[in-house]
Amino acid sequence: MNVTELARRMRMNTHTLLEILPEFGFDIGKKAIKVDDRVAQKIMRQSRRIKESLEKRKKVEADKQKQLEKEMRQERGESVSIPDVITVRDFADRLGLPVTAVITELMKNGILANLNQNIDRDTATVLAEDLGFTVATDEGEDESGESTEVVDALETALESQNKDKMQSRPPVVVVMGHVDHGKTRLLDSVRETNVIDTESGGITQHIGAYQVSKQDQLMTFIDTPGHEAFTVMRSRGARIADIAILVVAADDGVMPQTVEAINIIQAAKLPMIVAINKIDKPEANVEKVKTELSQRNIVPEEWGGKVPMVSISAKDGTNIPDLLDTILLVAEMETENIKAVPGRAAVGTVIESHVDKGEGPVATILVQAGTLNRGDALVVNNQIYGTVRAMRDYTGADVSAAEPSTPVKILGFKSAPQVGDILDVSQRKSATKVKKTRGSGAKPPVTQQAAAAENEDDGKKKVLNIVIRADVLGSLEAITNSIEKFQHEEVAVKVVSKGLGNITETDVDKAQGSGAQIFAFHVQVPATAKELAGTKEVKVKKFEVIYALLEYIEDELQKLLPSEKIVTEHGTAQVLAIFRTDKSGMTVGCKITSGKFVKGAKIRVTRGEYQEGIGVAESLQIGTSKESEVHEGTEFGMRFDGKTKVHVDDILEAYTEEIKERKIAFKHLADK
Repeated sequence: MNVTELARRMRMNTHTLLEILPEFGFDIGKKAIKVDDRVAQKIMRQSRRIKESLEKRKKVEADKQKQLEKEMRQERGESVSIPDVITVRDFADRLGLPVTAVITELMKNGILANLNQNIDRDTATVLAEDLGFTVATDEGEDESGESTEVVDALETALESQNKDKMQSRPPVVVVMGHVDHGKTRLLDSVRETNVIDTESGGITQHIGAYQVSKQDQLMTFIDTPGHEAFTVMRSRGARIADIAILVVAADDGVMPQTVEAINIIQAAKLPMIVAINKIDKPEANVEKVKTELSQRNIVPEEWGGKVPMVSISAKDGTNIPDLLDTILLVAEMETENIKAVPGRAAVGTVIESHVDKGEGPVATILVQAGTLNRGDALVVNNQIYGTVRAMRDYTGADVSAAEPSTPVKILGFKSAPQVGDILDVSQRKSATKVKKTRGSGAKPPVTQQAAAAENEDDGKKKVLNIVIRADVLGSLEAITNSIEKFQHEEVAVKVVSKGLGNITETDVDKAQGSGAQIFAFHVQVPATAKELAGTKEVKVKKFEVIYALLEYIEDELQKLLPSEKIVTEHGTAQVLAIFRTDKSGMTVGCKITSGKFVKGAKIRVTRGEYQEGIGVAESLQIGTSKESEVHEGTEFGMRFDGKTKVHVDDILEAYTEEIKERKIAFKHLADK
């Protein structure tokens, strides 16, 4: 039977079917054309399970897309103001989301409401925060009259530009796609064939970004978009990049990282161009790639869609000029969004940062508004990091000024900034000088020990960090309110993160970074999050009853509470004679001067003013009689077990130690 016929009978896409069959033990090859009839019958009998697996995949992809959109909003600092009561329709309008999407989210959280129904501010706040929005006081509610919207430094700086003075700037382009699909080869091909002529000639050094010219128009490419700069700033893609190129190999088609790249691009709301690469290969199938992309709502223009697609060979340079023409065409369509004021104080983002042995701290800045000049103050995050001593463009040539969309390597930093930091020269007057504490641009990893130390208060409390996810707002509030009642002098609970809905991979990352446990109350732990938690050794606990959750917290705090050591002093004795010495200890004659000696007690050996060591009273004897304890004034023999050598006239002190486990008893649990 032909594979296409089998897929038709199962009402599935051929490529999708071939991709998922190995999971069910049918490894007939991803490029198979025919399949044995008996095998085909077995496959059709598994049709239901195969379709269920595909549905789960789609759900995972949808969850990833939702999470990416949430991260985007958090990074951009998107804010929403909410009154005490608001209708679902108005709430959706404020979020900029479809009403159906908001109703769906409410239903997931156990709230049934139509578009005209009211929801209270607390419910709307939790939902908005779960979607990545920052909630501000409603307009007019702030007594000071000032705006309480929270926006990040970059957005604030860019929006402060004078719209009347804006001019077109070169588009900033990022290239994404599955590994080995030709991203690097494409970037190299573009750079080698379209480099801007300069006095220094050619590319002399790599600074993480470069520019090319086509039809006398510049384009800026952020090099290797999978590197740290794009990883850190992918949620700010709309601010860093203007256009995204998705590279898909014509012989491989859509792969897992291709789907991830699509999700990132769509979450950033970037205009997309698809470059179908490796058309020089005999097994290349451009139409198959277009079909697979269209199944993910990436429909080519020639099929009535909105996404331009260009078939290229980065290896041979085939159709590279056409790709650049397409970039310019998309840039022209987006011209209103690709503008900046060149004359103002510069605003930009750090896309690379490190400490060079010869040059000291250096960073590559993508200027996004204004003009950066030699001698300008390097104001990063409202701190002065130095002044621009020298600037070099992507060719290595010295430049005195850098206009919008220009990447430049800067010398003059006293301390290396972090990748993703915002440069805003206009803040020079209010900025403070930076302390030399950062040695490189990379953010240091947060260790579990460091997180615990950071959470300790002045009393050096041991802290139990937790991430909580609940099904409904009422449960979440009840849990957090109860947790606040856990008060103790030596241990404490800290809620690192909380929200509604199923456990996400972001929750796992937060938990790992803070050394926290994850609590899932009436919510699920998807397979992806569960697998990640296992990999990162993050403990995930599921609860159905609040009291069980609180009891668990009490037990965990009990483990953190140090045990109490109780020392009981029994008596002292003076050594009168040494009878025998061997490898394990000594037999000595003593007289008790105070208190008593007990068999099995620990013995301190004191000589003069110094303690010589510790041993154990292995046995006690008066004459020929074995004793369990002897009292003051009695002369006795003792088997001393220890490495310390006992001398005549040494003073021996007998004592016992008891490790007592201290019990925590929180009143709000005891009352139950």
